[in-house]
Order: sequence, then C-alpha cells, then structure tokens
Amino acid sequence: MHALAMMVLASALGADQMRPVSNERSLFDGKSLAGWSMDVPAFDGNPNGTKPFIIRNGLLVSLGNPGGHLLTDQEYSNYRVTVEYRFVRPGNCGILVHASRLRRLYEMFPQSIEVQMMHKNAGDFWLIGEDITVYDMVKRRGPRDRWGYDGDKLRRIPNLTDNSEKPLGEWNTLVAECYKSQVKVWVNGDLVNYGFGASASKGKIALQSEGAEVEVRRFVIADVQ
Repeated sequence: MHALAMMVLASALGADQMRPVSNERSLFDGKSLAGWSMDVPAFDGNPNGTKPFIIRNGLLVSLGNPGGHLLTDQEYSNYRVTVEYRFVRPGNCGILVHASRLRRLYEMFPQSIEVQMMHKNAGDFWLIGEDITVYDMVKRRGPRDRWGYDGDKLRRIPNLTDNSEKPLGEWNTLVAECYKSQVKVWVNGDLVNYGFGASASKGKIALQSEGAEVEVRRFVIADVQ
C-alpha cells in the first residue's frame, strides 16, 4: 500500500487523531537528571568514565559516546511523550517506549519498542525484544520469514513520510502516543507511524546515546484517556 493511501486509511480509521490527555508534566527539569538513571555498559569496567548524558545550558544532551541509555525511574502506561530535539550533524538516536529488561539486545539495548529519531528516519519503529503490527506489514518490514526482534532479524518498520523532519540544526517535535497496544508517532505534526497489537503496553521511557550528539529542550509526558 502506498504511503499516501495508508495515511488516508489511518485518517478514515481515526488513527491520525491524538487522544485526550491530562496531567501533563515534564520529565526533565532543565537543571538535573532527577527521575532518571543511566545504563552504560562501558561503566562496568570503568565506573568513573565520561557520562554520555549531561545538562548543558538548560538542555538535556546525549553526547553519543559512550553508548548507553538514560531511563526514567518510573514505569508508565497509556501515555503520550513529547520530545523537542535537534541534531547539529547527521546522526542516530531514539526514544524507547515500554522499556523493560536491560541489555536485552547486543548487551546494550533494553527490551522496548524504539521510536527512531535518526536524521532522515525519524518515526521508524525498531523492535527490541518486543513486537508490533502495522498495515501493509510485508511491504514495509520485508519477507515474513525474516521477521523477528533479535539479532539480524528484520526489526525495522520504516515510517510513512520522507519530508517531515526539519533541516539540521532546527528543532523537531516528536510525539509518541502509547495507548493500550497501540503506538502512534507524529513528527512536526505529521502522523508518520501507527502500530497496533504491541506485545508490551507499559514500561520505562529511555533516551539513547548512539554515536551522535543530540540536544533536547523539552521532554514531557501526559496521561492518555
């Protein structure tokens, strides 16, 4: 199914609409990492190593190296998370929803559904020990016999648009709405992915450090009704 046709279908089904929310609050206070904890495998042998997540000029910064994750202390279900972020140079990063078991994949990535932020790929799903279904699954994910959520299996489900991101250096807004077994993703107001039948419906939220510096100026969560 063509991306435009899928968007029309999503609209017809009401999948492009955001649900009502309440109790919006910030996960980042602008001055500390209160409410978060890091999991950085490199710290196992060097606990005093450089931290990949810092606060700089009121921004939450993922430095990209060493690799690891910043996870909320609290678990969430039925929520909408909104992140305003920017890359200065092309690079990779992601927001992980429903994160649970640490180092589930490659002794690095926690079990989760990744909502990609990577430049020119924002809104892709990457499956890490969890699964989700989208419309036109074979065309978007690839041959069914190679599907999976571990190792070299086909774990990526590409987003539906090519031009939703802003130029490098400008701020993007990514919204991931997780309600029951559904995950919907908007980038700068465009619905770019919609999955259902997810194998997880609650967990922590994580930000990656994955090779590129990313600045975050807003990181909020709200309860979805």
